[in-house]
Amino acid sequence: MHIHEILRAPGPKFSLEFFPPKNSTAEAALFRCVEELRACDPAFVSVTCGAGGSTRGTTGTIVDQLRKNNVVVPHLTCVGSSAAEIEGVLREYAAMGVANILALRGDPPKNGGGKLGDFPFAADLVKFIRVFSDRTGHHFGIGVAGFPEGHPATPNRLLELDHLKAKVDAGADYICTQLFFDNHDFHDFRGRCELAGIRVPILAGIFTITSFAGMARISDLAGGARIPARLLRAIQRVAGDDDTIRQIGIHHATSQVADLLDNDVDGVHFYTLNHSGPTLEIMKSLGLCREIREVA
Repeated sequence: MHIHEILRAPGPKFSLEFFPPKNSTAEAALFRCVEELRACDPAFVSVTCGAGGSTRGTTGTIVDQLRKNNVVVPHLTCVGSSAAEIEGVLREYAAMGVANILALRGDPPKNGGGKLGDFPFAADLVKFIRVFSDRTGHHFGIGVAGFPEGHPATPNRLLELDHLKAKVDAGADYICTQLFFDNHDFHDFRGRCELAGIRVPILAGIFTITSFAGMARISDLAGGARIPARLLRAIQRVAGDDDTIRQIGIHHATSQVADLLDNDVDGVHFYTLNHSGPTLEIMKSLGLCREIREVA
């Protein structure tokens, strides 16, 4: 089933993001996490792909295993890739029966020399997937990324919206946002999308801070995510006490999700980092879990 069809159904939608494990121990932990999060009744799960497509093989393996019990959306990055390489990946996913792709430009690998390949922008990848779908008869649903706080490579916010609309006009069905910590940024982003004529569903990306080091790391990975002063002040008060920081982070993310639901968000996408506990606690406190099996 395509994600845009799932999003049409009534009621709030929740989705989960995982990354490919690096070893057998991490793989076992991932599948335990997925099983525990079934209590949240996710609409779909997504699996990331490393810089320059560096984990495509592992991503594909995990996608193949997860798709038996879940609607799975593999991330597909195109920077540094040839059209033949991307077509090969699409054919593999089509053969598996995968129905959806999250189409991303992605980051070049550190040793890649900055090669762009055949796809300078994510919109070029979206167009390619649409042409592939029409040519082969295997029609992929396509999601793309949005950036409520602004894309780090595009400081001109008007140009940024032009790029996003180009992805939608090329055939994207929905937008999944980068993480953010201040809902004003998301609400403003959604309003600007409407003004730009972007009419597809927008899923809000939520990340839960669970430690001071984790906050610093995710801010770097997310291209400089902005931590609101109120949240930062609370975390700094208890610096060194990660148990309390975890509770502060869960409380903040819970407030975000509650506000998003009150404002008719199309869906909430949780960046889990392959841990079930924070997401389960958020969903439980909002009365959105069927049951709680075990909080990791």
